[in-house]
Amino acid sequence: MIRDPIVEEIRRYRQEHSEKYDYDLKKICEALRSRQTRSKKEVVSRGPRLAKQANGS
Repeated sequence: MIRDPIVEEIRRYRQEHSEKYDYDLKKICEALRSRQTRSKKEVVSRGPRLAKQANGS
C-alpha cells in the first residue's frame, strides 16, 4: 500500500482530538458545536435531499 502523508496527518489529528475528549462522542460533538458558534463564518444548513424514485421499466 502506498503511504500517503496527508492521510497519516489527518489520522494523527483525529487520534489526538479523540484522546483530548476521552473518546466520548458527545464531548467531541459539544466541542465542535461550541467552536462553530464562536466562528464568525456563516453556517449553511441544507435540508435533506430526496432520493430519486426508481423508474419501473
